[in-house]
Amino acid sequence: MGFLNKLVRHKPVEMLQAEAGKRGDFRRVLGLWQLTAIGIGGIIGVGVFVLAGQQAALNAGPAVVLSFLIAGIASAAAALCYAEFAGLIPVTGSAYTYGYAVLGELAAWLIGWDLLLEYALIVAVVAIGWSGYVQSALTSMGIHLPVWAQGAMGTGEGHVFNVIAAAVTLGVSALLTFRTEWGARFNTLVVTIKVAAVALVIGVGVFYVNPANWVPFIPERITGADGVSHFGFSGVATAAAVVFFAVFGYDTLTTAAEESKNPQRDLPRAVLLSLGISMAMYLAVSLVLTGIAHYDTLNTDAPVSDAFKGLGLHWVALTVSVSAVFGLISVLFAFMLGASRIWYALARDGLIPGWFAHVHPRYGTPHRPTIALGVFTALVAGSTPIQKVAELVNIGVLSAFIVICSSVMILRKRKPDLPRAFRTPLVPLVPLIGIGFSIWLLSELPAITWKVFLIWVSLGMVIYLGYGMRNSKLEKL
Repeated sequence: MGFLNKLVRHKPVEMLQAEAGKRGDFRRVLGLWQLTAIGIGGIIGVGVFVLAGQQAALNAGPAVVLSFLIAGIASAAAALCYAEFAGLIPVTGSAYTYGYAVLGELAAWLIGWDLLLEYALIVAVVAIGWSGYVQSALTSMGIHLPVWAQGAMGTGEGHVFNVIAAAVTLGVSALLTFRTEWGARFNTLVVTIKVAAVALVIGVGVFYVNPANWVPFIPERITGADGVSHFGFSGVATAAAVVFFAVFGYDTLTTAAEESKNPQRDLPRAVLLSLGISMAMYLAVSLVLTGIAHYDTLNTDAPVSDAFKGLGLHWVALTVSVSAVFGLISVLFAFMLGASRIWYALARDGLIPGWFAHVHPRYGTPHRPTIALGVFTALVAGSTPIQKVAELVNIGVLSAFIVICSSVMILRKRKPDLPRAFRTPLVPLVPLIGIGFSIWLLSELPAITWKVFLIWVSLGMVIYLGYGMRNSKLEKL
């Protein structure tokens, strides 16, 4: 086989479907609602508790609800494409595996390699944010960590390492190392608490809405002394690019395809259910939050809690803060699970050492990549300021969206008669919407993100050409 042919060799869909029916690597223990909880856990987090208020104050005003709607439409286009592939190829690995089936080995490797970094960095970002909530709660109880343990170097005088951020990533890693259903049950409980808190915000807040706070709905565009413009419809678009970070996460549940009891039925449903439920909550919270407090008061670290404090409802504020602490753990769970399953899939296909493709004989989990990710994310979360890590996320996920949406169109053309448990509607329009939004959002990312991305891709190419190409399982067929 020639060099170029090796780059585009792929696993036929029929082969993957046949393997899915025979594989016994994992224990099939996840039902529809556990999968949906993983998706909701990955989506609902800082978007509800932080970004909705901050982006209302900085860029969109009450029209932040439109920002979430725009981001949601873009994400929904990709979700519909994910749903088709999830029912068609119920194999662990998500976008990596789907790309392998349609675009070939090199494209699959690059998207898997990128997602591995992206998911790990999202875990680190959320862990650092979680640490801030926990330290604030501890301080209010009169408990203070040693100064050196409060944050990474550069985040404050005397700071050396963020101990709590590192500890929570190691804890989630340990949870995922044991039986998947144990972690899934814990995650479902945490997601239930989080959803209940959002319902409380909506249910109580709706009685305190002052419609005057929604006027003007889209504030007039202004330019600050620093030359940066805010508000107007372009501000709504800017906010949409920011909150897009908060409306993906459903893709993590597709990485657990081989742990699903009925993947071809449940995975597409879970993808669409998790995004639909999450978007309904985002839109409702955005309207309630900007209705109970004027948008220019919401640029705080905890805008939802602060808005209820302003109403004198301190018990609601406390409930929201406690729920945010618990709720962010489900985000860590979802993305750690996704990263470990992609790492396992890469190893099982021979593109990285097969040592990582071993399932624990007792617990039935990919323990080696899970533990390795726990250590890596602990080091990043403990030693890096949150701003530095946050700048690097999104690019891999957006690239995956482009791959998935493109692959749906290609496979519809190449193999239109394949039986599909779910069919993306309005092809090619829906995939093209997903691709267009993803390209636009990629263009909005800062230069440092692109620099790190190119360095990571270059390292990935070295590993693939030096190891993966020669050791791929397809090389031996």
